[in-house]
Amino acid sequence: MSLAGHGALAIWHDIIPEGREDFYAWHGREHMPERLGIPGFLRGRRYVAIDAALEFFNLYEAQSVEVLKGQDYSNRVNNPTPWTLRATTHFRHVARSLCQVKATHGHGHGGLMATLRYDVQPDSLAAHVEAITQQFLPKAASLSGMAGLHLLLADAQASGEVTAEQKARGTANAIPRQVLLVEGWGDEAVFIPMVRDLLSAPALRELQIDDHALLDFYRHQITRCKTAWTAG
Repeated sequence: MSLAGHGALAIWHDIIPEGREDFYAWHGREHMPERLGIPGFLRGRRYVAIDAALEFFNLYEAQSVEVLKGQDYSNRVNNPTPWTLRATTHFRHVARSLCQVKATHGHGHGGLMATLRYDVQPDSLAAHVEAITQQFLPKAASLSGMAGLHLLLADAQASGEVTAEQKARGTANAIPRQVLLVEGWGDEAVFIPMVRDLLSAPALRELQIDDHALLDFYRHQITRCKTAWTAG
């Protein structure tokens, strides 16, 4: 299924063991409802690693990237609740991008998610986007077991703004400049090798993506839709 809006917030991170139980309680009971209470936020999803460098992947869909750069969201990330401050001190190796949804294809939401994080040189970006949107995504979306494919382009300046939540952790976020999301609705044993073949090193080079791209695989844990609940 296509993403719900034209903006997307993509976040990857680890959790240290002693913070895991609190993270699950906070994320489901406070954080996701809070984020989905922000005007323009439409849906939130969390995934956990199957085979990934970072354990969790979180995706928030918004009406536009302007929502993610707007005052309502800024007010939340710069005025964290006490529970948020406690829970996020256990985060490690955070990567976070505020993105424009450049292209989205699909027929449903998959229980499996592959994420490709990468950076394309600015002078190659236009050709890369054309190749992805005009050739790669339509072809890949037709494969058996594909639920959705989505290309996200980060707003690097907005993604790099230091928030109170980040200051509380005391470490900078990585900012993936481009993100390709691949959703599957079948078995891991079929989906993972299919995506690895689809995004093999030769295939990535044809798309002007270098060998430093990070391909990770996740399974779905929770989806939260629009809510009127807010933490403040």
